[in-house]
Amino acid sequence: MSELKNDRFLRALLKQPVDYTPVWMMRQAGRYLPEYRATRTKAGSFMDLCKNPELACEVTLQPLDRFPLDAAILFSDILTVPDAMGLGLSFTQGEGPVFSKPVRSAQDVARLGVPDPEGELRYVMDAVRTIRRELDGRVPLIGFSGSPWTLATYMVEGGGSKEYSYVKKMLYDAPQVMHSLLETVARAVTAYLNAQVAAGAQALMIFDTWGGILTPRDYRNFSLHYMAQIVAGLTREAQGRKVPVILFTKGGGAWLEDMAATGCDALGLDWTITIGEARRRVGSKVALQGNMDPSVLYASPQRIREEVAAILADYGKGSGHVFNLGHGIHQHVEPEHAAAFVAAVHELSRPYHG
Repeated sequence: MSELKNDRFLRALLKQPVDYTPVWMMRQAGRYLPEYRATRTKAGSFMDLCKNPELACEVTLQPLDRFPLDAAILFSDILTVPDAMGLGLSFTQGEGPVFSKPVRSAQDVARLGVPDPEGELRYVMDAVRTIRRELDGRVPLIGFSGSPWTLATYMVEGGGSKEYSYVKKMLYDAPQVMHSLLETVARAVTAYLNAQVAAGAQALMIFDTWGGILTPRDYRNFSLHYMAQIVAGLTREAQGRKVPVILFTKGGGAWLEDMAATGCDALGLDWTITIGEARRRVGSKVALQGNMDPSVLYASPQRIREEVAAILADYGKGSGHVFNLGHGIHQHVEPEHAAAFVAAVHELSRPYHG
């Protein structure tokens, strides 16, 4: 595998010195890019795009060809793992993901197995290998998964939800069934992430999209506990380098200390907490990734630049910051605004380093 030409992202995650703050964007390969929309049309459907390693590689690299980003993230979906468990995933236009066989009982949980990452999920590993080859050391490649709680939410609800009635009913009425489900999913996620590292992923991120819907006690018991279990089971070194792990709970600002205690290397932050406060609370323990409100990218390039400047000033001097959005980039953002964002981070962050 080629030597890394730009390792600022990995160094910042390990709080090592960098000359500017590295930046990437959650969902950077996505619908805001016309070239992505063209490739998705060619693929036929979203899942066909995910399951075609060549096309998944093509869309992973599109934002890097357009913007000088400091990391690539594998193009895939968090629902690949439950899909490989045989729950019948489909994506309906305007409705999002739907499972034809949701998990609603102890019997349903008992039927679930841990998918073989090089079997049912081989298309993901082939995508990782293809992307690493085509990146040729330009920037590091991030592998990822959904958190057990987030995946379980989709599996029990049968898709997206506003009220989380099925999953919360299971959590409160049948906690032992919920724990059994989360245990199985945690084992599947650990195997899946370790296989991504073996295939060439150089950093890992766990997306806990729905952790923020839980009470503090339930968050610790049903979400954080299983993320900590995964972190403890991950391959943390490959090809002579440390493989940093980022935990991201959307709406998780209240629990940063608990998240930092899992042994992860970095925390992803949404926009509901200031990065300066987060640094004061946990910055000596972990690096921080974030955390501009993605909606700022609808504003003018000048306003984007001001917001970047404010977040950099709030974080302050020194390494340990990877600039990102507080959640995925929105589909109607102008690509030129994303370009202005990346340029502002690179230019304005230099005085904070060295």
